[in-house]
Amino acid sequence: MQIPSPLKFRLSLRQLLTIPYVVLILLLAVTVGALSYQTGSRAVDTVSSHLLLETVGRIGQAVDRHVVGSGAVLEAAFPDGMPAVSDIRTDMDALRTRFWIATSLHLDPNNYVYYGNRMGQGLGLYRHSRTDGELRVKLDPADYRSFFRFTGIDGKLQLASTETKLFDPRERPWYKAGAVEKLHTWTSVYIDFVTEDLVATRARRVTGRQGQFEGVVATDVSLRALNDFVTQLKVSPNGLAFIVEPNGDLIASSASPNVKTLADGSKARVPATLTGNPLISAIYAEVQARLPANSGDAAAGTAPRGPQTFNVAGPDGQTIHAAYEVLKDDAGLQWVMVVAMPRSDFMSGVTENVVRTAILSTLAALAAIAIGLRILNRLAGDLKHLSEAAKRSHDGDLHWPDDASRPAEIGELAQSFVSMRQRLQTDELTTLANRDAFLLRLRQRIQAAHQSGDTRFAVLFIDLDRFKMINDQFGHNVGDQVLVEVAQRLRDTVRAEDLVARLSGDEYVVLLDRVNDREGLERVRQQIQAALKAPLKALDAVALDVLDFGGSVGEAIFPDDGTDAESLLKKADRRMYGRKFARRDQMATGPRRRESDSIFSGLDK
Repeated sequence: MQIPSPLKFRLSLRQLLTIPYVVLILLLAVTVGALSYQTGSRAVDTVSSHLLLETVGRIGQAVDRHVVGSGAVLEAAFPDGMPAVSDIRTDMDALRTRFWIATSLHLDPNNYVYYGNRMGQGLGLYRHSRTDGELRVKLDPADYRSFFRFTGIDGKLQLASTETKLFDPRERPWYKAGAVEKLHTWTSVYIDFVTEDLVATRARRVTGRQGQFEGVVATDVSLRALNDFVTQLKVSPNGLAFIVEPNGDLIASSASPNVKTLADGSKARVPATLTGNPLISAIYAEVQARLPANSGDAAAGTAPRGPQTFNVAGPDGQTIHAAYEVLKDDAGLQWVMVVAMPRSDFMSGVTENVVRTAILSTLAALAAIAIGLRILNRLAGDLKHLSEAAKRSHDGDLHWPDDASRPAEIGELAQSFVSMRQRLQTDELTTLANRDAFLLRLRQRIQAAHQSGDTRFAVLFIDLDRFKMINDQFGHNVGDQVLVEVAQRLRDTVRAEDLVARLSGDEYVVLLDRVNDREGLERVRQQIQAALKAPLKALDAVALDVLDFGGSVGEAIFPDDGTDAESLLKKADRRMYGRKFARRDQMATGPRRRESDSIFSGLDK
């Protein structure tokens, strides 16, 4: 009985190479998808916390910009220790001047400073612009305020209007708050008497010569711009942000108004619990519970330092990520900034990422099958690769991968292509870089300069003097020796990182990779000029007596003289010929080449 050979049950080479790849990629795709979802889900809390804290910080910066200059405004209006007079009539000019200076410190938002005294008098200066102001005057408690417009610090007052509502500064919140506090104090946010916008006022009491209380100076900070900032803040598709006072009244909100109109036409504040937005109510209730309470004041006492994050169940049961921070200053300002967004706003990105991963995994599996099949055709692929490389080299693209490491005949063929590429880049006589290699290096250097901002480099154009006479008198062999000797001199004169190339005939170019200034470039140019003047070993002593050998060097610096290869080389070419013909009385030169005949006139950019 004949035993079947085990070789009959072996997998084919195609199967042996393809199946493991396919299985491995499929397993990897499933694993990556599962890990991607799990990792994304776990990362939601971290990502949301960073985003919420960053948003709270942005709101805090906006608030700080609104209130930071108010203290300096009050000090400029009534410097600490300066006594106030009982009747502002006797000091109106000085008050007007100081108020103008005070409102110049932070014109936006502290463009209004005013003063009320215990007699019921009031004086305020409102700045419409850098040059235009409005003086609001009340000299008798029974009078209505008069509004005077003027231009410049000492401009003539012109009556603009008289108020129709009786204004008594002693009844205003800012006056009452400043009268009882010895230092700076903030009033609760209130609706402005004139504009009907929300306003926060910083106030300070002012005393007379005997230390008795005389009145209160104050400056307004309109909260309209702050509310606009919060309203336009893009938290997330379903997120929101709001600022609230400790008593629960809204200062600004991205999801509800902060002021409402009552039935009688008057304006009233909107509490966070009565906005009609259940999400704001739920978030505020959680923040209120987290802040230390003191006599019913939800944000009084010692508030947590820095922003805090938390999660809370929303009205529809979904998880809400939120953050808050209590902003306080030494004048009693205490506002709570809150940012919140549903978890679903974050998870949508995770879900999209899982879908993308599944698509990429499918594509990867298909790619694995293709790779397994192509492995069997490696030889054909290698030959095709080398064929394409040869074609690209023919087209002038010298940057293709070396394949010298491939085994046997393919490696030898690849090594031949490497050698060919080297020859394509090198001048055969001098072993310098040739014209194509130099232009490629120059354009790469220009591109690198644009990308990195390192823009100082230079091009030198060198043309030998009397080289035609050397060829005619001594023959081309000696001429070739001269070209080789000059090439070595140029190498020895410049730095290792600089590139020396032979363009054609007796013309050379140098790419100075880095120059500091034109003075340094000129020193290098003169060194090269001096190196060219030295006696040549390729010529005998008799020839040196009758031949004044040397060369002319022109320079161009990037980007002053040009921003592309053609401009730089043309500029250096012109300067070289300018110097060559400037010495025509000392040297006998060949016929001047026309500018249009320059070998660079046809360069493509």
